[in-house]
Amino acid sequence: MVGQMYTVLALLHPMATALGTAPEQVTWTATAFGFAYAAGFLLAGPLSDRYGSRAVITTGLVAATAATLAVSAAPDLPTAIALRGLQGLTAATFAPSALSYVVHHIAPQRRGTALTCITSGMFAAAVLLQIGAQAVAAGLGWRAVFWLSAALMALSLIPVRRVLRPTLRHGTGGGLSQAFAAMPRLLGRPRMVALYLSTVVLMSSFVAIYTAVAIAGPSGIAGNSSAILALRASALPALVAIPVLARLLQRLAAPLRAVLAFALAALTVAAGSFLGGHTVPLALALLLFVAAVAAAAPAVVETINATAPHARGAAVALYGCSMFIGASLGPQLTGALTALGFGGILRVVAAALVLGILLALPALRHHRTR
Repeated sequence: MVGQMYTVLALLHPMATALGTAPEQVTWTATAFGFAYAAGFLLAGPLSDRYGSRAVITTGLVAATAATLAVSAAPDLPTAIALRGLQGLTAATFAPSALSYVVHHIAPQRRGTALTCITSGMFAAAVLLQIGAQAVAAGLGWRAVFWLSAALMALSLIPVRRVLRPTLRHGTGGGLSQAFAAMPRLLGRPRMVALYLSTVVLMSSFVAIYTAVAIAGPSGIAGNSSAILALRASALPALVAIPVLARLLQRLAAPLRAVLAFALAALTVAAGSFLGGHTVPLALALLLFVAAVAAAAPAVVETINATAPHARGAAVALYGCSMFIGASLGPQLTGALTALGFGGILRVVAAALVLGILLALPALRHHRTR
């Protein structure tokens, strides 16, 4: 479900050819999905708190299966953009419900590890579905990517119904309206707004890097599908390592982990901007960058949960909304900066990540003064 945001990053060129447009224009299918996904988070988080995670995930899987099949039949770019928006809205039911499920069903001492596994799974989906989409499109065409995605969503209904526990409804009246009412109050707190903005920076940087690999490919790698595939796959070990190291990382306070992870991300992207077409060192830089992102995301959500203990559903919904506003802006950031080349795009992203450090610092200062 989460990986559907990123499939089109590997399909920009075949979709552009089939729909009679340019790859830079096809990035709007990612942006439309992302903005609809962000809006869907604002609905799905409170709905999950009110009606239970399993019910919301089940309903969302059915709707997302139908929407994904519809995308595969898009005859032109405007239709594809509209249908991707619908797909994003339906797919948004999963992630906030999964995070809510952890809060309600996982013991507190294991909750941090569970959150790390889920957020790492989301980032792994970004990499794995790009790799899978590239392979499927090469053999069966880009439309087959959405057929197979819809089939996998439908099959996912089986473990969802058999494994997930039902969640009792929270409250008998007014619970949903109370969850929505909490959102403006959270946005009135500067520290929370800074954390949400840092999430926007983190995700826009993550998606911008992968979009840059696809459409502004580094010198010597652009047009080489094997090298691009290797760059996409190079991040996978990091997405396995971060959950394994979760207990060790949690010895550091969540705000400190967030700041350090942003700093590592900024440094690796800055270093990568000077590596040109050297595939191996660039892959190593991308590995460290994705590790930093995978460490930063759960640290930020833990900090948000600790800062808003009485409105976690609304707080997590706003966090997810921030994630995918950022993810939606990433392709457009890269598209606007293509004239700078791959290295120039990475340097702008590194500067954005420095801004992310500054946005995360107030939470760290507050933690130290408690």
